[in-house]
Amino acid sequence: MVAQALNLGILTAMFFIIGMIKPKWPLFFMEKPNRFLILVISTILFMISATMFGEGHRQEKNEKATKEALTQPQAPVPVPVPTAPEATKPAAPNKTAP
Repeated sequence: MVAQALNLGILTAMFFIIGMIKPKWPLFFMEKPNRFLILVISTILFMISATMFGEGHRQEKNEKATKEALTQPQAPVPVPVPTAPEATKPAAPNKTAP
């Protein structure tokens, strides 16, 4: 995703530079393009490319951390074995009743 963000950033810079020089070229489909519209579109594209760049780096960092965690050997953790309480004989019924 980082490569796509860089490509979009380069296209945004080209769009901005060409649009500030000749607004009619990037906005060829409009009758009266102006430089303010070029600025607005460039700002939006820049925010999108910056977000893509940041998210791409975050994903790469998470993947790298996951791979490192999986490749490190895990030491076995000693687990205590529970012991069962000794069985006691059931109490004899009380036969003192008449």
